[in-house]
Amino acid sequence: MALASVLNSDCADFSFENCQPYAFGCGPEEKGLGLEFTSGDNLSFSVRNPLCPAGEDGVERKIEFLHGTTTLAFKFQHGVIVAVDSRATAGSYIASQTVKKVIEINPYLLGTMAGGAADCSFWERLLARQCRIYELRNKERISVAAASKLLANMVYQYKGMGLSMGTMVCGWDKRGPGLYYVDSEGNRVCGDLFAVGSGSMYAYGVMDSGLQQDLTVQEACELGRRAIYQATYRDAYSGGQVNLYHVHSEGWTRISQEDVLMLHQKYKEQAQ
Repeated sequence: MALASVLNSDCADFSFENCQPYAFGCGPEEKGLGLEFTSGDNLSFSVRNPLCPAGEDGVERKIEFLHGTTTLAFKFQHGVIVAVDSRATAGSYIASQTVKKVIEINPYLLGTMAGGAADCSFWERLLARQCRIYELRNKERISVAAASKLLANMVYQYKGMGLSMGTMVCGWDKRGPGLYYVDSEGNRVCGDLFAVGSGSMYAYGVMDSGLQQDLTVQEACELGRRAIYQATYRDAYSGGQVNLYHVHSEGWTRISQEDVLMLHQKYKEQAQ
């Protein structure tokens, strides 16, 4: 049987003529192995194609991803603050507490991870390669807008194919600080504040009460740190550590990495 016909059909049918009957150790009515055969001089059985999954009603099922994270980025007068947690979850199972959710694309560009860790890591590392090729060809750094557009164009080709990615591209170029949101559907949005993930609503609440354009670097870092902490406190799918970055005219700087338990004790003492 041709391989193409096997892959395109729900079941592959095999028949052997003029062969002796085979004993499988089970009755013809038993179908636990997915084999169907008839007794006699000829042996005929079919194997269901695992590449065509279907439920009992014959409808194909898609894999459902359970997402959980909190990532935050916002612009202020001295650049862009990027704050993320570090917990990776698989449903209710905590897979890791030390995931690096900020991908360093180049010395002036950062990307965040939300959604599928493999998708975000792969596409943003591919973006880093494309940005380097751009630099070699044009003898100048790529802009934040162009980098985000490259990423959006790459993932748009796979729209509807199951990618799971919600990322923010942050950086500094000739126009100043830049911040863009890009997702796996090819959407690309420019803005001053984005929070992505299951804990984003809690982070937005803190940001709405404390975000101002004239914040100092220290005040902006503390605001981003507290926003992620509050999200990890209320959202079970966020936690681990708070990683903080500052993007400025000289590039990006990693500010701090603090455990949320230490932050909880610190803020509890301040409140007393």
